[in-house]
Amino acid sequence: MIDRDAIAREWASRGFSCDEWVDPPGQRWEDFVHSTDEVVLVVEGNMEFEIDGKVLRPKIGEELFIPAGARHSARNVGTTVARWLYGYRRR
Repeated sequence: MIDRDAIAREWASRGFSCDEWVDPPGQRWEDFVHSTDEVVLVVEGNMEFEIDGKVLRPKIGEELFIPAGARHSARNVGTTVARWLYGYRRR
């Protein structure tokens, strides 16, 4: 089981926020670009992330880093709800 509080503390120590996002099956968020670094971590479900053209399907508990300025997408490619944590580097 993922300990969200522990992840939030660890991310805070690295300068990141920590919030949760929930997507229904088939939800797609396409072609985002942020001016700050982002981290994501899948808590439940099957997510696919595309970062500057590279498609990744992280396992539950695996963290991905999305650098500032990178074009990225997030897709729930599973048949169930997906929950994932995301955080932005604080300025």
